[in-house]
This record gives sequence, C-alpha cells and structure tokens, in this order.
Amino acid sequence: MAHIHLGDGAFPLWAVALWTGLGALLLGVVVRRLRKGGVEPNQVALAGITAAASFAIFQLNVPVWGGIHMNLTGLVGILAGPLLGTVIALVVNVFSAALGHGAVGLLGANTLVNASEAIVAYYAFRTLIRLDWDLFPAGATATTLGLGVGALLMGGIIVVSGVNGSALPRADLTVAVAGMVGINLGVAVIEGVLTGFVVQFLATIRPDLLGLDDGGAAAADATEVAA
Repeated sequence: MAHIHLGDGAFPLWAVALWTGLGALLLGVVVRRLRKGGVEPNQVALAGITAAASFAIFQLNVPVWGGIHMNLTGLVGILAGPLLGTVIALVVNVFSAALGHGAVGLLGANTLVNASEAIVAYYAFRTLIRLDWDLFPAGATATTLGLGVGALLMGGIIVVSGVNGSALPRADLTVAVAGMVGINLGVAVIEGVLTGFVVQFLATIRPDLLGLDDGGAAAADATEVAA
C-alpha cells in the first residue's frame, strides 16, 4: 500500500546507495533461505498468481498527497509467506517502475517498504491464529499492522533521505510526510478490512492456501520451516 512516488534524482546519491544496498542485502538473505529450504511447485504457482494480482491493483493510483493505492502486500504475505512475499515485492516494483510507476533508483527503498508489509502481515496473522482469533479479524488486523509498518517505514526513508530540489526545511518536510503517512494509515485500515473478507472467503474454499487444512490451526509455512 505504501510506495515512494518520487522520480529518479529525487533522493541524494548516498540515500539511493544506502536503500539499494539494504534492499539487496534483504533479498540476498531471502534467496539464500529459499535455496536452503527449497520451494514447492504449488508455492511457485501461488506466488505467480499473487504477484499478478498485486501488480494489477498496484497500478490503480489515486493522486492524493503523493499518490495512494492498494497493492495487496498484506494478502501476499499471508498466502505466500515472508520469503516469497519479499521476492514478489521486488518483482511488482520492477514491473511497476518499467511502466513509470516508481523510480528505478528507488527500487531498493520501495522493495524494503513493501517487503516489510508482507513480512509483518504474515507473522502477525500466524500469531493471531495461534491465539485462536477468528479468520476475519486476524486477516484484517494482520494486514493493517503490516501496511502500517510499511507506511511508517516509507515516511522514515523519505525524511532521512531528504528530497533534492525541495525548498522545505527538514522539519517542514517531516510534517508534510507525516500527513502522507496518516492518509496511508487510513487506507491501510480499508485494505485490512477487504483482506479480512478475502481470507475468510478463501478459508471456505481453499483452506490449504492459508495453512488451515489441519482442522483450523494454522500450519507453519513451508518457507518458514525451511528457514
């Protein structure tokens, strides 16, 4: 849901290098753990479907305060797990940047933001299910938490980096970014509710996708076990 809608050259070079390096480090850890644990064919298929859905809805941008939209990263994390969810975040951002939705130089920063949403949503959902929460509130809450973390991380990245060519002092930039983060947090609640309904529906037709085919207790995701 959160995404840095700035063009190439908006961040100073040191910031581009920093976020690109951290994004590459995260992906390196993820790829290593995926190679160590392996990926089942059904996980690959599920990752492809969720990536396509995320990319499609990602392009529906509302030009409000820097741009807001849904991107289903919470649902991606719940279904695909934290490892494949991170890879999906990268793929969606790469294809989006190719269409002009996001800067190429900010791929590292945006991947960090969206991967954090998927990771937090996954672990929050599993934790809440283990605490015997019903599916709808668990899915809605986990997604909202994940998207909230992503929105805060997005704001932090912008404030820390600064924006080239901006006449705003750092304090005023922080206030402006805080307003953008606040709007994204509101959208996070909406996307959380929608994700809750989707999770509840999937549980009735394909509980195995949620790791619920063992009578209701959420099974650990294969990628998590392999890690």
